[in-house]
Amino acid sequence: MRRRLVERELTEEGPRKSGSARGKRRTVTVNLAESPMSWLHSRGHLEDRLFDAGERLRADYERAQLGANVTMRWDPVRVRSTGETGLHASERQIAAKLRFDAALAEAGKGLEDILWRVVCAGEGLPEAEKSLGWPARSGKLVLRLALDRVADFYRII
Repeated sequence: MRRRLVERELTEEGPRKSGSARGKRRTVTVNLAESPMSWLHSRGHLEDRLFDAGERLRADYERAQLGANVTMRWDPVRVRSTGETGLHASERQIAAKLRFDAALAEAGKGLEDILWRVVCAGEGLPEAEKSLGWPARSGKLVLRLALDRVADFYRII
């Protein structure tokens, strides 16, 4: 994964607003290309099992092509199936969609929102908590519960 490093100026309250003179000036380097899942994993907030479950869920989300698409597809036309399973491309896409839906169902009602936002959409935990109307710092615990159920679904030990 490519790194996109930028410098951000912070205050005690968070990112500095333009024209604000309060607080000490501090800068940090932020990697914009890093996903929220890899950020949590690299800092010890997610075990390997939970990280692997999130990556499997995201892979199924992408294989099923559930993200936003453009109106025109510019992919090259492939005649032969290159998949090791012998499935046609559309069959692989349908299988990934079925696995994705089943994994979200295994996580259960209320947990699928945080899974989709953080794992699939790449939304940060603070943004996900705010948009879901949850208290600050509650998302990490709920995300861990959801990923544990998804890991059980994918049979990750």
